[in-house]
Amino acid sequence: MTNRMNRRRMMQGAAALLASGALAPAVWAAPFASRRIAVSARGAGRDVVLIAGLASGPKLWDGVIGAIPGYRWHLVHVRGFAGLAADANANGPVVQPVADEIARYIGAAGLVRPAIVGHSMGGTLAMMLGFKGLAGRLMVVDMLPEGAAMVGGTASGMGFLADQLGDYFTGTKAGRSYLAGMLARMPGAQGSDPDVIANALRDLANVDLGPQLPRLTAPMEVVYAVGADPAQAQAISRTFRAAYAGKRGVKLLPIGPSGHMVMDDQPARFNAALGDFLKAI
Repeated sequence: MTNRMNRRRMMQGAAALLASGALAPAVWAAPFASRRIAVSARGAGRDVVLIAGLASGPKLWDGVIGAIPGYRWHLVHVRGFAGLAADANANGPVVQPVADEIARYIGAAGLVRPAIVGHSMGGTLAMMLGFKGLAGRLMVVDMLPEGAAMVGGTASGMGFLADQLGDYFTGTKAGRSYLAGMLARMPGAQGSDPDVIANALRDLANVDLGPQLPRLTAPMEVVYAVGADPAQAQAISRTFRAAYAGKRGVKLLPIGPSGHMVMDDQPARFNAALGDFLKAI
């Protein structure tokens, strides 16, 4: 009789805790499956989506994650980059379908307006997610709204050239060899698929998000790399200010001397900037 009474009291107590929300039942989400991206989550805390750039994978962010605790990092790995099989990214457009899949992940994982941080091509993807209203805050790292502007061109002027380069990189022996050599010299890019790289480059050369910037309502910060030469640094800053003028309240932060991989070249300064940016979420 005593044992039955104890069990009854335990069950009644558990029911009361559940009703009050003090003891919530576990919620299990189905694994996210995609032929465009893979996503892994690390850490615990407020949600942050990290998107690496062209040919890079999640290892790009290892120094960031180790230096900034207190967040749940969602690391996006584009299929075809950094050793991950290309799957659906092997043919046709890459950038827009990948943006759509990241948006689907955000919904499937139950993330509510997470902070989104993207480097290079990842910055383009971050802005595209911002236009969908999915970002609580946006950080773009060393990327302009117009992809072709990163190499001094325009989407209207570079689109045809990008198509020609894509055909060269993927359709000729010399082009594939040249691209493979480039990837071998890029940190973290080993094992990237040349077809996916070429398709993504073609997409980026035709992207111009500048006219849409006034639609972005989420707070936004742009971190960009400058070299040691003061005149060159001023010219780069003018380019970024002009490119992002359409986004009201945008914060622009130059970090240098640095190359494109700001988080590797200036880890302490980049981590400090990202840490300050994330404190507001």
